[in-house]
Formats: sequence, C-alpha cells, structure tokens
Amino acid sequence: MKIGILQTGHAPEELKPASGNYDEMFRALLAGHGFSFETYPVLDGVFPDTAEAADGWLITGSKFGAYEDHDWIPPLEDLIRQIHARKMPLVGICFGHQIIAQALGGKVVKYDGGWSVGHTEYRLHGAPVQLNAWHQDQVVDKPAEARVIGQSDFCANAFLAYGDHIWTAQPHPEFQNAFVDGLLRTRGKGVVPDAQLQAASETLDRATDSTQIANEIADFFKKVRTR
Repeated sequence: MKIGILQTGHAPEELKPASGNYDEMFRALLAGHGFSFETYPVLDGVFPDTAEAADGWLITGSKFGAYEDHDWIPPLEDLIRQIHARKMPLVGICFGHQIIAQALGGKVVKYDGGWSVGHTEYRLHGAPVQLNAWHQDQVVDKPAEARVIGQSDFCANAFLAYGDHIWTAQPHPEFQNAFVDGLLRTRGKGVVPDAQLQAASETLDRATDSTQIANEIADFFKKVRTR
C-alpha cells in the first residue's frame, strides 16, 4: 500500500541530523507495517498530479497556521476535498488535523488558552493515552460530519474521525522525546512561556503511547473499504 505524505512543514535544521524531517518521522513511525511512501512537499509547491497518486494520504504538522495566507493552502484544501469525495483513507496530524477540519467546514484559531507542549494525557476511545503535543492552534468548531473520538482537558477536539476514511489527531505520535527536547531549545524559546517550557522539560523521561497510535493508524490505512 502506497502512502502519500503531504509535507506541510520542515523540522528545524539543527534537529534534522538526529531526528530527520517530518516526513521521515512518519516513515519511521509506520515502519514494519508494509507501506511504501512518497513525499510531496506541498509547502514548497510540490503536489501530486491526482488524488489517485497514492492509496492513502497523510498530512504532517507545520509551524504555519491553517488560517494563514499561503499560496499552497487553497490547493491543499482542494486536494483534501478530492480525497474526501473519493472516500480514500486520509490521516492528519497537528496542522494536518487542523487543515482537514478547515477544508471540510470547521474553524481553526490561535487558541486564547495558550499552548500545549510536551507530554500530555488524552482520552482516545475512552481510554487514556500519553502523547507529545506542540501547538497553540486548535480546531474550535469541528465540521458537521466529524465526530470526536478523543480529547484532553485542554483540547476538546483532539482526535476526529469522518466516516471510516478520515482519522486526525492534534498531538504528535511521530515526535519522540529527544525531538521535543530539541524543540524546547529552538522553536520554544521566546514563543512558549518559560514556565511551560520548564514544565515540559521535566517530563521528557516519560514514555508515550506512540507505538499504540502507530498501530491504530496502520490498521486504519489497511481497513477494507467500499467506495
């Protein structure tokens, strides 16, 4: 099964040697499940010729806001709607979660409650999961057809599903603790409050449930569907 990775951001240059770029993190997260991958760096204007160019799609995180004025965002929203219309499997993480919601009628804002960074507890399908977060933007109004399958005290629409073909998450299962440590030292300073950066740094030794989420995403992609 070929997964097309729609890359919407780049990891900080100083962190790439150890952690890789965002598309590489997802290749590592989903390794061993029998997928092949092709990356389309849409933020650089590189798009697939058609929604049928892959069997399933995954949209990465990004430092950009879904609501910002970038020339690659409208065509990405168009592609999301094409994938949705064909009921092809689509996964969105962080920015991907947000842009899918926005493209399908939801609302994304810079949340006035501030940031969520580092180790965070969510409830997914009614059970607790521990994942790394890095966001201020949130989906505050979900699309009418979306259903909430997971949330946290901070983020009410943290996991959304649309029918049986779209699965999205606000947290980052692909972010390992070492990468979050790098973000705290690079992109966090001067942006995220210092006290929050310090609190997040004190949780870097805690395990996450990334493997569980990787298995759920893999099962989601492989699910037999009739269009």
